[in-house]
Amino acid sequence: SVPEDQADKLLLASWGLPKAVLEKYHSLGVVQMFEWQAECLMLGQVLEGKNLVYSAPTSAGKTLVAELLILKRVLETRKKALLILPFVSVAKEKKCYLQ
Repeated sequence: SVPEDQADKLLLASWGLPKAVLEKYHSLGVVQMFEWQAECLMLGQVLEGKNLVYSAPTSAGKTLVAELLILKRVLETRKKALLILPFVSVAKEKKCYLQ
């Protein structure tokens, strides 16, 4: 679990995302993460671009972890990213969501 002294890491606002991104997540009701999601982001050098493999049930929140990693890397490095999604319906949803 997330150590008590890092409990603020559960809040999306603590990850250095731009205000517009945070406002979009907040408008969708996403203000904080589950502990396991924050743990994924704090593992090793994941935020520096190292690999991460994780598994969770359907609708558990895996996509949020991927989105945050992608957004941070794109914003920090000014490079493009490719997000591959398993279903057309999810791809359409994310297209609207990420615009």
